[in-house]
Amino acid sequence: MSFRKVVRQSKFRHVFGQPVKTEQCYDDIRVSRVTWDSTFCAVNPSFVAIIVEASGGGAFLVLPLHKTGRIDKSYPTVCGHTGPVLDIDWCPHNDHVIASGSEDCTVMVWQIPENGLSQPLTEPVVVLEGHSKRVGIVTWHPTARNVLLSAGCDNVVLIWNVGTAEELYRLEGLHPDLIYSVSWSRDGSRFCTACKDKSVRVIDPRRGTVVAEKERAHEGARPMRAIFLADGKIFTTGFSRMSERQLALWDMENLEEPMGLQELDSSNGALLPFYDPDTNVVYVCGKGDSSIRYFEITEEPPYIHFLNTFTSKEPQRGMGWMPKRGLDVSKCEIARFYKLHERKCEPIIMTVPRK
Repeated sequence: MSFRKVVRQSKFRHVFGQPVKTEQCYDDIRVSRVTWDSTFCAVNPSFVAIIVEASGGGAFLVLPLHKTGRIDKSYPTVCGHTGPVLDIDWCPHNDHVIASGSEDCTVMVWQIPENGLSQPLTEPVVVLEGHSKRVGIVTWHPTARNVLLSAGCDNVVLIWNVGTAEELYRLEGLHPDLIYSVSWSRDGSRFCTACKDKSVRVIDPRRGTVVAEKERAHEGARPMRAIFLADGKIFTTGFSRMSERQLALWDMENLEEPMGLQELDSSNGALLPFYDPDTNVVYVCGKGDSSIRYFEITEEPPYIHFLNTFTSKEPQRGMGWMPKRGLDVSKCEIARFYKLHERKCEPIIMTVPRK
């Protein structure tokens, strides 16, 4: 055995999380109680959007980032859906456009005014109808403008041209069961899905075919998630047969065995992974946990390196993740989360300490 360094060199080993001061939180928000495993929150450099409880239909709040403090009960919402909203996603190319999927089987795309809402927004720019059951996932294409993917409980994935409101691709028959998560690859040529039949599939939407498939990626029956990393590998979170939470890293060329597999604990909330392609750090937030764990993905074994855990007192209902262009890099900020409590949203800032 060679005397190599016991401690691995890493720039991110000492990354620490810090919640902001109380007056910089968003207070008095009634966060949605829907039992769906989505993040319930979407953030961009201008706005934070949060799915809230609404009587009769579904609604979400859109707040300008600087509007912190207590939010008035009568603050206008985006309320055009007739069923609860399950997922929201900001367009990466336009900070004023947001898409929402709902239990009313529709996807709606909204244009948010320059300074935020002054009255309730009920008229979407476009309504996309094509699903026969509730729509649980909406996600924008990372590189092409006006392309939106939606996945519903009818096990169908639809890819839309939002500009003309027409279906570009309809992918039926690829998933025998409920789709838990969808993630685009970095260039947007493929996407990977995690499905209730425990398979992770990589799909080429233009051909409408499954390029690679891993059956029983995680043995457990609870929801799993799969996300694409920058180099084309796939990172999954799920449960073992003994209901322990797991993380795994897969190489698309060879899906026989995972490159790395780690067991975390035996809590029962679904794990939501967030990936930062610039630093190769994956943040894992469990629903109902009060912690955010982060791991660095590297080229050498064991590939997944545990860095640290940020813990707070209260459990999280959902999590928003700020894109890189909204961070204050002059303060060494490498990630910012928007953690949803029952009645408020609290930003948490991750920084690399300077020497």
